[in-house]
Amino acid sequence: MKKLKRSARLVEMTQYLLFRPHTLIPLTTFADRYNSAKSSISEDLAIIKEVFEEEGLGELNTLAGAAGGVKFIPKVAKSESLRFIQGLCKELEQPERILPGGYLYMSDIMGKPSVLNEAGKMFATAFSAQEIDVVMTVETKGIPLAYATASYLNLPVVIVRRDNKVTEGSAVSINYVTGSNKRIQTMSLSRRALKEESRVLIIDDFMRVGGTVQGMMDLLKEFRATVQGVGVLVESGEVEEHLVEDYVSLAKLSAVDPKTKQITVEPGNYFSKESDLS
Repeated sequence: MKKLKRSARLVEMTQYLLFRPHTLIPLTTFADRYNSAKSSISEDLAIIKEVFEEEGLGELNTLAGAAGGVKFIPKVAKSESLRFIQGLCKELEQPERILPGGYLYMSDIMGKPSVLNEAGKMFATAFSAQEIDVVMTVETKGIPLAYATASYLNLPVVIVRRDNKVTEGSAVSINYVTGSNKRIQTMSLSRRALKEESRVLIIDDFMRVGGTVQGMMDLLKEFRATVQGVGVLVESGEVEEHLVEDYVSLAKLSAVDPKTKQITVEPGNYFSKESDLS
């Protein structure tokens, strides 16, 4: 790349880092890329680091030594997240979202890139300190949310299927009990999709009792994998007890009254858990 002025270099470096989260980038990469001295690159990175932290965009960590470099860790301030979730709660409280049986229509929300982007960033913030190898979800509505989260963690996505597909080769299948209706269903995962002893982050769009999430956790035992965290976009607050105890929710569906068409949605436990950002 041709030699750039500092202002242009700062813009290009920032974009380079934003598109490579959780990736260690040696200083020589930038020095060679911009035909600049390492001392100049270090000064540029100091400016970017300051802006990232002041604006709540994340952290820029520096690792010293021959194998060192810089690593961008995306994060979002809780104040900004709260504004986003309050807007999402208001949108979810629209009376026309009530479906027969007291269910909540969310498919349109799961199709909005802006919502998925912010939610993925929040999950990446919540689990930034965890050692994770893959992000897992079950088909189908949770897939976009899992990919949004994985993009900020720079991780691959593993999708658990409702049934085994011939194109995925041999698979591990288990039966699990769904939440409130206690139905027995099946989920499967290709043996090639996940390495044994992987560290997994489970992401799902909605959790009523937690039967599906618990099913994924049981399935992971067959791979000797470790669950490093569970994140759900919306949890139901209308159940006495969830099957899964340790999880992060962004929003909580507290009440649905089909007769009065009233829905109550509030911020989830994401805002009551400790965070590095305020």
